[in-house]
Amino acid sequence: MSESTEAVASGGAPASKKAEPSRKGVFARIALFVRQVVAELKKVVSPTRQELFTYTGVVLVFVAIVMAFVGLLDYLIGLGVFHLLG
Repeated sequence: MSESTEAVASGGAPASKKAEPSRKGVFARIALFVRQVVAELKKVVSPTRQELFTYTGVVLVFVAIVMAFVGLLDYLIGLGVFHLLG
């Protein structure tokens, strides 16, 4: 690529290389990660007993519906294969 096309591709200004900032050490990055994890865990709110029972009920009903759907689908596919292959 020629210099003129590089200047056009970059908006008319020649490309300049910026020096990357020095990276932190391994232990500093681990400490930062742990601090961020602790900060996020402080934001967690436990559900009340009533909310817990409600969420559990919703999950159980949804799982039962999906089980019924998959069971019906399995039964119908089994019937189709049985009639097709004899």
